[in-house]
Amino acid sequence: YKKKKPTPYDEAVSLVWFLENIFYHSASTIYNYIAEHITDSNDLKNSIFDFGFWPGGDRDGNPFVTPEITLKTAKRLKFSILRNYYRDLRKLKRKITFPGLEDRIEALEELVFNELFYPKKNKLFSINYITSELEFVLDGLTKDHDNLYRNEVLDLIHKLRLFGLHFASLDIRQDSRIHHNVFIDIISHSKINDYLEGLPKDYLKLNDKERCKVLLDLKGDLPPKIFKNEMTYHTLKSIRAIKKIQKNNGERGCNRYIISNCQSLENILELFAMCRLSNWEKPNVDFIPLFETIPDLKEAGNVMRALFRNSEYKNHLERRDMKQTIMLGFSDGTKDGGYFMANWSIYTAKETLSKLGNEFGIQIAFFDGRGGPPARGGGNTHEFYASMGDTIQSDDIQLTIQGQTISSNFGTLDSSQYNLEQLLSSGIENQILSPGKNNLSNDDRKLMEQIATISYKAYQDFKEHPNFIPYLEKMSTLPFYSKTNIGSRPSKRGKSSTLKFEDLRAIPFVGSWSQLKQNVPGFFGLGTALDTIIEQGRIENLKTLYKNSRFFRTLIFNSMMSLSKSFFQLTSYMENDKEFGSFWKLIFSEYKLTKMVLLKISDFQSLMENEPSGKASINAREEIVQPLLTIQQYALMQLQKIKRNDKDNVKKIETLEAIVTRSLFGNINASRNSA
Repeated sequence: YKKKKPTPYDEAVSLVWFLENIFYHSASTIYNYIAEHITDSNDLKNSIFDFGFWPGGDRDGNPFVTPEITLKTAKRLKFSILRNYYRDLRKLKRKITFPGLEDRIEALEELVFNELFYPKKNKLFSINYITSELEFVLDGLTKDHDNLYRNEVLDLIHKLRLFGLHFASLDIRQDSRIHHNVFIDIISHSKINDYLEGLPKDYLKLNDKERCKVLLDLKGDLPPKIFKNEMTYHTLKSIRAIKKIQKNNGERGCNRYIISNCQSLENILELFAMCRLSNWEKPNVDFIPLFETIPDLKEAGNVMRALFRNSEYKNHLERRDMKQTIMLGFSDGTKDGGYFMANWSIYTAKETLSKLGNEFGIQIAFFDGRGGPPARGGGNTHEFYASMGDTIQSDDIQLTIQGQTISSNFGTLDSSQYNLEQLLSSGIENQILSPGKNNLSNDDRKLMEQIATISYKAYQDFKEHPNFIPYLEKMSTLPFYSKTNIGSRPSKRGKSSTLKFEDLRAIPFVGSWSQLKQNVPGFFGLGTALDTIIEQGRIENLKTLYKNSRFFRTLIFNSMMSLSKSFFQLTSYMENDKEFGSFWKLIFSEYKLTKMVLLKISDFQSLMENEPSGKASINAREEIVQPLLTIQQYALMQLQKIKRNDKDNVKKIETLEAIVTRSLFGNINASRNSA
């Protein structure tokens, strides 16, 4: 329990621990195995794993992430990886005492030490130099010493390939609406024409196509200090921070800029222009649009087609190895459109964008913004990626690992290695073992589309229920997430005292349903959709789809996980609540319907019948957590009564609120992937 919120840098330091103590070892173990048993180490040019890092770089909705924090985080990442290299070199020095080799290891140890503590004096230092020296040592061990300690030296060479000077690439992220406001502030500056050329006076009156043409032609050197608006100053300083990090940590240290809430071509080109206006005509940056809502996912193909058609941006892609990363938001997609529609929209968006990439000769890399539970794109990750058809480009898999999923899935060397292997093997299985087998037929597609459409309508109706927001505010733990001091980011967007749906963040939104043991985002609408099709006499069509489509099965299995973690007896007292009784019954009715139809389609007798170990794990955890959840519900009930009848009893209110807040920690950790 923390008395105050962590800073973004505090978050970064806590997560660097996993890089230093877990991923540094687990990723290199897998790399070593592949280099030894599958391909020759010299032929293995691919790093296999690339680690990204968001704390200290993600400023979307987090005003506490400043350019200074970003630079400080990058410096910490470099320090941490150098410290690990130094430790490994010290171990090697104790073992390799052969003439002609010992001196080189000792010199490398001193070189890394100086880079750690006296970097400005260290002119010789580079990853390439260290690698070449280690390769000389390796050659000496092979020729003269029967390969003694060869594996230890190779291990360090592989780590240098994996982690470079950066350890993990620090991703920058900001909302497209912030970028737009910043750009308007830039071009509205009274002396803007002193710093750039080609900006028409009537820019804001131009149509979309004309504005995009202007954005692609803008170049200049805007000093951030001339802008009084703090956000404008920070945005321009952040771009310059990227350049500085690349100089200190290498290009991989910070070369990705994610544009969240991306809705148009202009959203991408405004950032492109701001980079080029920062004295960076050819930026070494991947501009990554993040499509989140259902309408944005449907529009993604049109946005990217317009982008790829542009010759100036095509030149940029040629400098980036003709690779375009596109991020897709499972969390906000599910919050916006419901479980099934979000997953289906992302699947079809990937197909459209893959086809577009093939048409323009561009490799598309999909970066999936996923959380822990199925309601945020989680669940069985291996099955999900192994179920993709070959209509989706999958040369690499990129996904976010967030919150408690880091500690639960990657908290030990064994679990980290296992889960990294699961990710790696899902791509191998999809491309090598079952190419084309996961493709959907036209009939499958039509049925998937029907399920998505009906479920979307049911979820939208539910979302627009007048009690939807009040229920979360009054009957759930939603208001208490801001008091947990778990993360540095505010628990909701905007500063309005009235909570709006669009201001809800995915983690507290999904987490609040999880604390209620109702898990609405992981199933709502799916039961209605499937039951509608069954009522049309088409249950055999659904069973055929279930049998033939691994993707559909994966969605069904993950929804079963959400249902398995639901426990409506906990909140059954709400059934008689004057204000929310009918709303609770609506949710419970959809839960029962969804459970019934999923069992019908799968021919299971119970949920998760196909995953006995996973089911047993959930049952064990749920039994452990139920007493604490009961205490939490009691505290929430008492708070309702006191606020209605005894508002002045401040001490009791504070005590009950503390019980609710403290109980969140145990419930979240015990549930493993609740948010």
